[in-house]
Amino acid sequence: MEIALVLFLLLAAVALFASEKLSVDVVTLILLIILTSFQIITPAEAFAGFSSDFIIILASIFVLSAALEDTGILDFLVNWLMRHAGHRPNILLFFIMFFPGLVSAFMNNTTVTALFVTPIVGVAKKMRTSSSKYLMPLAYASILGGTCTLIGTSTNVAVSGYMTKAGYEPFGFFEFSGVGMIIFVVGIAYMMTIGKRMLPNNAPQGLTTRYNIKTYLTEIIVQEDSPLIGQVAFTSDLSKMGFRILNIIRSKENFLPDYRTRIRTNDVLLVEGEIEDLIKVKETKGIQILADVIVEDDLVGGDIRLAEILITGKSDLLKNTIKQIEFLRRFGLVVLAVSRQGETIRTKIGDVQLQLGDLLLVQGSAERLEYLKTNQHLAVLDEFKPILFKERKGILTLSFFIVAILLGSLNLLPLSICFLGAAVLSVLFKCISTDRAYQVIDWRLLILIGGMTAFGMAMENTGADKFLANGIVNLLEPFGTIVILAGFVLLTVFLTQPMSNAAAALVVLPVALQTALQLDANPRTFAIAIMLSASVSLVTPFEPSCILVYGPGKYSFKDFLKIGSGLTLLLVILILIMVPIFWPMKTV
Repeated sequence: MEIALVLFLLLAAVALFASEKLSVDVVTLILLIILTSFQIITPAEAFAGFSSDFIIILASIFVLSAALEDTGILDFLVNWLMRHAGHRPNILLFFIMFFPGLVSAFMNNTTVTALFVTPIVGVAKKMRTSSSKYLMPLAYASILGGTCTLIGTSTNVAVSGYMTKAGYEPFGFFEFSGVGMIIFVVGIAYMMTIGKRMLPNNAPQGLTTRYNIKTYLTEIIVQEDSPLIGQVAFTSDLSKMGFRILNIIRSKENFLPDYRTRIRTNDVLLVEGEIEDLIKVKETKGIQILADVIVEDDLVGGDIRLAEILITGKSDLLKNTIKQIEFLRRFGLVVLAVSRQGETIRTKIGDVQLQLGDLLLVQGSAERLEYLKTNQHLAVLDEFKPILFKERKGILTLSFFIVAILLGSLNLLPLSICFLGAAVLSVLFKCISTDRAYQVIDWRLLILIGGMTAFGMAMENTGADKFLANGIVNLLEPFGTIVILAGFVLLTVFLTQPMSNAAAALVVLPVALQTALQLDANPRTFAIAIMLSASVSLVTPFEPSCILVYGPGKYSFKDFLKIGSGLTLLLVILILIMVPIFWPMKTV
């Protein structure tokens, strides 16, 4: 009876995880309540998984990843590397897969994918090619890169934690890096040969509004201490930052720059660039955004906010210039820049005659922006929260992260203490605020992992794991141990398409370990094969990294099915060949 109940709950959990009608943490907690109510597990067993050190490791990695993102150091490195990647499609494709995959070995792959989406769309636009040629490879590379280290994905940490609870040795930090690197390299090779030919060439229209890849026009003044002075306009540091100088206003003279024009002190430059680059102007010595009032030292800080506002069809501002409207007096907001899709504006900001659909980047108090939301003349879009490069804090956070990895991988300190220490130091040195640290932790994932660990204990207590293991052994034993392992690998790959990777691995793992014991095979071989298989979530766009690129790449479900199926099959074969070589089936 208890076995039947546990197996029913297992099937129900898989169905609910796949349907997403309920949040994964809610499903997990319901399972714990039912299992405890029927006395299949004790309350202590139900909550034992939440006290595991791997929960601390995961939470700390969430905090460190957010700190690296918030300090802007990753954004800085991404933009620097994108500028130096060249404009040849094949080199760019390799770079777009190699570097994010490398970073993903030490960070959450969803964060890595999100970090690269906007720069890649921008580069594709400048190259006049479709971003759909690059975004799916990005997602796949970040997923596969996570197989290279223990902290590469939450799944790796979760499986290692379960192994410890089950009485086995936890995984080493780089224990499966050899197989992970082979999987990663094969993934790159596949996408640069077979996959590349199947990638769609979707038109890039429609991406600009949704993903902040819109061109803004603004005026900046060159101050006396600016390194721009004496530089040729077309090859200046501004152009390297992604700006295009449209006009120069010098001593009341307005002229177009040419290849000989050099920048001088007090020049007012009319520049065009993307919003992220525009905000970073404030971090550049000797350059200041020119507005109709003195802009605060920090564009966003305290009560000061940035927002994008849209000129609507109901607006009485249409056909009037910003000067005529007296925008500051009327709304209490400073217009920093104007964006008009499909048209290059070459007049001063104040002289721009507003049209339907124009976007204004404005600065003002939170109170004024809230009031503006009630105004029918203007539509306030989402407040813009720029990531500014805070060099000192960024380098500190990166140093804490690297030291934690070194200490943990060399077994000088427990891995949980290493990463917890790095996270605490990031908070102490104000690389990330305490409130933000709590916000970025994915509590649902922690509940899922802790709860599913308890579910594995329920399967063990009732004998459900042995029941399933016997069934699988009886069915596949005539074909040999490797076929039984293949059955578990395929089951995991099947489950990980609609489910979270960690959930799929933790559902299959208890049964696989019990099967390995019955076959007198190496449980570690089965555990690592299942863990790696859980990361092969490439056939559907349900994996978070794939969801991030699904919209901007204008992909269809069929694109993932077509491209991901071949790569999945190749990786499954690779796992079945390589894992038994690194971890022999029979223990000595």
